[in-house]
Amino acid sequence: MALAPQLALLLALLAVALLIRQAVGRMRLAHIYEADTPAGKRFDVVLLVVIVLSVVAVALESEPSLQSRHQALFTPLEYGFSGLFSLDYLLRLLCSEHPWRYARSFFGIVDLLSSIPPLLGLGAIGGKYFTLIRILRLMRVFRILKLGLYIREADRLKQALVASRRKILIFLLMMIKLVVIIGALMYVIEGEAAGFVSIPTGIYWAIVTITTVGYGDVAPVTPLGRVAASAVMLMGYSIIAVPTGIVTAELGRAGNPSVNASGEASRPAAQRCRACGEPQHLLTARFCHRCGGVLGDPPADQPDGSRAMV
Repeated sequence: MALAPQLALLLALLAVALLIRQAVGRMRLAHIYEADTPAGKRFDVVLLVVIVLSVVAVALESEPSLQSRHQALFTPLEYGFSGLFSLDYLLRLLCSEHPWRYARSFFGIVDLLSSIPPLLGLGAIGGKYFTLIRILRLMRVFRILKLGLYIREADRLKQALVASRRKILIFLLMMIKLVVIIGALMYVIEGEAAGFVSIPTGIYWAIVTITTVGYGDVAPVTPLGRVAASAVMLMGYSIIAVPTGIVTAELGRAGNPSVNASGEASRPAAQRCRACGEPQHLLTARFCHRCGGVLGDPPADQPDGSRAMV
């Protein structure tokens, strides 16, 4: 029964969305939701401003002093923002040519989580702070402002991370082994008197120390323990550079397609295509990338005996 008002509000928003689609037209709505159109750009800019305001409101509501004094303001604001975003989500579904594809997409899931759950009053289980997911919708600014260069750079970073995933996984497994060994060693050296009450506590200290965080809640007190801790600290500085170097190398390869998997630059072959005259080909190429002709064969109107020497 507690969800009855929220469900009624959601059904009312669905009715409003249907009326808007009927009045405006599905095609015009689709053009508004396209950032390449002037109307779409203006709409998305307004939407981004509303998203920022809603995120700020949720962040301020988490402050106990503000929540106690202005709860009567935060509650209607939250329902208002959730209603607007729910209406936007329903309109996107209604005007999309492939609504199920949009619903399963990244932005479709983000739009759903940032609108419907807060509207249904899921704050009882802490779900109202789901609205902070709305900040992910700010990623639309890349599309609105046509920052294609940054999107390409993000794709390069994704390619580099995917290409280096096995190396990073092996590095993480080695780090896990290392911190377990160091944690057990410090437990033996220091013991409970210095706060190393168990091997897991020693492992926690090893992780904090080798990552150069250093909370200081557990620290060695014996000379041997301090020598070992110094070695672990120095080791941490050198270890941090390993994943950075792996990703950096893959980024360089992703940004230079002429570099092969072994890190060597591909050199153009010493032969040119006899059909079209294209001179630049990879050493392993068998066909011309320009005309599709077989490399080394004479053109169709030239006999075999009259092949030009290159």
